Amino acid sequence: MVLDIGKTRNRAFTLIEVLVVVVVIAILAAVVLPKFVNSGLRGKEAALRANLKLVRNAAEMFHNDCDAWPAALLDLTVSPAPANGKDDAGSAKAITAANWKGPYLSSIEKDPVSAADLTYSVAAGTVGKVNSSATGSDTAGVAYSAY
Repeated sequence: MVLDIGKTRNRAFTLIEVLVVVVVIAILAAVVLPKFVNSGLRGKEAALRANLKLVRNAAEMFHNDCDAWPAALLDLTVSPAPANGKDDAGSAKAITAANWKGPYLSSIEKDPVSAADLTYSVAAGTVGKVNSSATGSDTAGVAYSAY
């Protein structure tokens, strides 16, 4: 039996073929990964918008029922009517228990972006305004304070 060494062929990938495949995978990853990197933050931003809408609606219902704004956000969650709220000038205003239809919320969620409490204003001119406590801008470039 005679072996012909010249006709045997190794069946493996060359270094060039492997490098081409690695480069193609790297290019695909560079295109796809940025779309998923900020998905956690975008989810927090969506939760923040929903939380703000919920709390603002509850504060508005409180105002419509009692003709006063809550003195603090926690007044939206209490079971008996709070004694006082705030008028549009930020002064204390007595609340008639018969007008109160609460609690308006079961709890006040924290700002999911900053992990701090939402801000609530009782200053004249901005009484009843609920805003995010986060600073800066979201992934679309909109300031959190503009939510």
